[in-house]
Amino acid sequence: MAQLLLLEDDSTFSKLLFSFLGKHGHQVKVCTSIQEAREALFSFNVSEIPYEALMLDYRLPDGNSVDFLKSLRSEGIRIPAFIMTSFHDVRTAVNAMQNGALDYITKPVNPEELLMVLGEALSKSGASSEVDKPSTPVSKGKKVVSDNIEGRSAISHQLYEYVRLVAPTDMSVIIQGESGTGKEHVAKTIHQLSKRSKGPFVAIDCGSLSKDLAASELFGHKKGAFTGALQDKIGQFEAADGGTLFLDEIGNLGYDVQVKLLRALQERVIVPVGSTQQVKVDVRLIAATNEDLVANAAKGEFRDDLYHRLNEFKIEVPALRERGEDLEIFVQHFVEKANVELERNVKRLSKEVMDVFKRYDWPGNLRELNNVIKRLILLSKDEEASLAALPSEMITALEETPQKPTGSNLKAIQESHEKEMIERVLQEVRYNKSKAAKLLNIDRKTLYYKIEKYQIE
Repeated sequence: MAQLLLLEDDSTFSKLLFSFLGKHGHQVKVCTSIQEAREALFSFNVSEIPYEALMLDYRLPDGNSVDFLKSLRSEGIRIPAFIMTSFHDVRTAVNAMQNGALDYITKPVNPEELLMVLGEALSKSGASSEVDKPSTPVSKGKKVVSDNIEGRSAISHQLYEYVRLVAPTDMSVIIQGESGTGKEHVAKTIHQLSKRSKGPFVAIDCGSLSKDLAASELFGHKKGAFTGALQDKIGQFEAADGGTLFLDEIGNLGYDVQVKLLRALQERVIVPVGSTQQVKVDVRLIAATNEDLVANAAKGEFRDDLYHRLNEFKIEVPALRERGEDLEIFVQHFVEKANVELERNVKRLSKEVMDVFKRYDWPGNLRELNNVIKRLILLSKDEEASLAALPSEMITALEETPQKPTGSNLKAIQESHEKEMIERVLQEVRYNKSKAAKLLNIDRKTLYYKIEKYQIE
């Protein structure tokens, strides 16, 4: 049984969910506005909030749930949450996941899908870090689906060449890439190929650490160090001693914690909160981010010296849309994995589904592909998954994508190529327009003109 907070302004739908979830043993607090939800959450201390998951309608009378999640994160509340929306826009969902949501589902809600997503949210509840042993495959009976999978495209070969090159060293690594590209998988692979592979791999989502408790989570604390510190606690640095510590979305760490992290890396010692005793640690650090840390450092949001200490080696993880040759490999992998997890026997995706997959640009990358295939497998009763089981927002997105010019219209073809090149360069430099203009060999004024002309967002 779990305590859930449901934020939904449709009274009929909220009553249905209240009844359905109640039959499955959950207790549900229903709120109809963001203000009411805030009052329900902030009637408790941050460390005492009883709700284990948030179920949020996207569009509400006094705002939207993405902005609501942003505000909760800034105030130290990191409860697992997912979005429910009837607006079939996957980019809204990706934006939600980048701002703290674990997943999204579209209305009308499929009961089996709701329970699956809720189960994943509850599994994350209260867990800001995870200690992994090397290579934990998904298995059922004699069937084993390993998570160790590489693509065959040139860009994938280069990625794993870098991984195999840096893994045997003890260098700190920054893994950079869009949300959902598999940065943690790359970090685990580095650990498994390193001399530390028999030691622990500790993964921490820095975005889930509250500002007040981040130092305690990383470095530990002594009993009585602050309100609620009822006993001594070992931090994740000590938990990772002899192994690898993976800090996901490191750009979310507060400035004061960055100072302590820099000292821990330079001196290989930590000081638990409320203690004066130094503790020696032997940890390799791997950090991941979807932000431009150089730009953040220039704005004073990330310490420049910490960035250079972390950046002994950088690995760029490509977006799924850049790995065309790998799509079928990943599809097959996720189909096998979903069949095991959901106890299904879907052997293939229809040609129509694969055509959609090849045309779609996957803004949520591998995470989105995995989620879409899970839903496909869950909703498919036959051996072949058909177009009917595909999320409708994917079809909508393709219908709204302008078609490339065809025929002999040379000017239109040239403009299409120019637009694609500008978009690609902007993505590569994380939309730093000065860098983009330099790479394109044009001035900033011309770049702004072309961005407006081609309506590049």
